[in-house]
Amino acid sequence: MTEEVIGFAGMTHLGLVSGVTASEKGFRVVCFDPDAGRIEALAQHKLPVSEPQLDNLVAKNADRLRFTSRAADLAECDVVYVAPDVPTDDRGKSDLAPINSLLETVLGATPSDAVHVILSQVPPGFTRGKQRAGRTLYYQVETLIFGRAVERALQPERYIVGCVDPEAPLPRAYRTFLEAHGCPILPMRYESAELAKISINMCLVASVSTANTLAELCERIGADWSEIVPALKLDRRIGQYSYLAPGLGIAGGNLERDLANVCNFADLHGTDAGMVRAWIANSRHRRDWALRTLHREVLSKVDDPLIAVLGLAYKQDTHSTKNSPSIALLDSLKAFRVRVFDPVVAASAAPNPRCHAAASELEACEGADVLAVMTPWPQFRALAPAQIASCLKGSTVLDPYSVLDGKACRAAGLAYHTLGVGA
Repeated sequence: MTEEVIGFAGMTHLGLVSGVTASEKGFRVVCFDPDAGRIEALAQHKLPVSEPQLDNLVAKNADRLRFTSRAADLAECDVVYVAPDVPTDDRGKSDLAPINSLLETVLGATPSDAVHVILSQVPPGFTRGKQRAGRTLYYQVETLIFGRAVERALQPERYIVGCVDPEAPLPRAYRTFLEAHGCPILPMRYESAELAKISINMCLVASVSTANTLAELCERIGADWSEIVPALKLDRRIGQYSYLAPGLGIAGGNLERDLANVCNFADLHGTDAGMVRAWIANSRHRRDWALRTLHREVLSKVDDPLIAVLGLAYKQDTHSTKNSPSIALLDSLKAFRVRVFDPVVAASAAPNPRCHAAASELEACEGADVLAVMTPWPQFRALAPAQIASCLKGSTVLDPYSVLDGKACRAAGLAYHTLGVGA
C-alpha cells in the first residue's frame, strides 16, 4: 500500500469508478459525497451505477476505501479529485452549479498544501477561473466509457493534465499517483487540456457520423458495411480501433455536450461550426432509423400492433438511458402497445403509458407483431432465432446493432433488418 491518500468528491459514476480503481492500484482512498443517503448505500456496497467488475473491486478493496459524507474527512488527503458527473439538458448544455458547489465545499475543507484536481468535464476557461491564491489546482481529462469504465480507469492510454505552468514539475503526491498507472503524462495549459477532451470527442463523432452515413447508403444500394469495415481498419490512417460500427446516432450525453460546446463557442467567437451542426443533424436522422423502419414494415400495415423491445439502456453494460435511442423510440410509440425487457434498467424508465415489463426476452416476444433489439446486451446474442420466431405473432425483427445472427433469422422465416445491410 502506498503512503499517499487520494480523495474523490462526488460519488456518481465518474467519482465512484475513479475512487474504486485508485484503491485497486494500492492507494488509500477517501470517497466523499454530501448526500448521506448515497454514502450509507455505498458503505453497504449498494452501488448506484452498473459497471463490469465494479462490485467486485469495492468488496476486494474495502480496507482501502472509506465512504463519508463529512467533507472534513478530506483533510487527510494529499490529492483531492473533484469528480461529480456534470448533468446536461436535452440540448447538451451543462449544468455547472453542482460542481461549483462541490468545489467550494472541498476547498473549504482541505488544507492549503493539498493538491486539487478537477476531473469532471468542464468548458474551456472553467479551471483558470477557479484559481485561488495559495491553492494548487489542476484539470485532468477523463476518458471513461460507460460499460468499460473500470477497464479504462485501470489502464489509461495517457493522462492529460491542465496546469497553470505546464513546464513546472507536478507535485510529488500527484505525480506518484499518475505514474502508478504506467502511461504517458501530458501537461499543458488549462484551456488546452479542456479543449483536448472536446477534441477527442469530435474525432469520435466524425468516425461515428461517417460510419452512419455510409452504412445507410449500403442499405439502399445492396452493399454490406460489415464487409467494408475490415478494409478501413487495415488502413493506418484510420486504424483498427476506429469507431466504425454503425449506430443509432450519438447517445450517452458526453458527446452531445461537446457538440453543443463547440457550436456555442463558435457562435461566441465568430468561427465556423457548420460541420458540427451537420453531425448533429446526421445523428438525429440516424436515431430515427428504427421508427422509420417500424412504420414502413409494421405500423402502416397492422392494426393495434404489439411491439416487443429488448433493451432500454443507451448501450450495453450500463444503467444509463441518457439520450437512449430505445427511450426515444418508445417516446414516439405512446399510441401503441409495447412490452419491454432490459437486464438492468426498469421498464418504468420508458416514457410510454402502454409499456409493460416482461420477465425475460422471450416473454417480451410472446404474441408480438415485431421485435426491436435496441440495446446490444451480450446476453441477447444467446437468443435462438427459431425460438424468437416461435414466440412472435409477426415475423419482423429490427436489430440495428446486429446482435442476432442475421442468416439464422432469415432461415427461421424472420424478416430481418439491421444497419448497414440491404434488407
